[in-house]
Amino acid sequence: MRRKIALDVGDKTIGVALSDELGITGQGLMTIERIGIKKDTGKVVELIKEYDCDTVVIGLPLNLNGTEKVREFRTKLENKMRSSALEDVEIVWQDERFTTKLAENVLIAGNVRREDRKKYVDKQAAVIIMQSYLDSKGSML
Repeated sequence: MRRKIALDVGDKTIGVALSDELGITGQGLMTIERIGIKKDTGKVVELIKEYDCDTVVIGLPLNLNGTEKVREFRTKLENKMRSSALEDVEIVWQDERFTTKLAENVLIAGNVRREDRKKYVDKQAAVIIMQSYLDSKGSML
């Protein structure tokens, strides 16, 4: 089974998580510092290839704040994937409401210092997005 990759797309960073090969759990991979949409989508395409992913799960904020930017990112990523011969990779939306708050709570429970939480919160939010997606698909895998 191929892996899935989850993205928590923000203005300054993109949190990235991967599923395990069995599609049971999500693990944090990295936080990408946003440079520009071309370079950002290029980095994601590299990760899709490197980890042999068949699905990209993008957290969609289901409110007006940020939805447009995330939709634009998806469109640019789809274009980049087409030009990189990755047409067979599916892109899906996953509700990301409250993921940042949940991620902060996880980091607090893990005794991560306040000043260090910013470094990890987007990656942890991506893990929550991934795990929510995997759990929703659990009976179908």
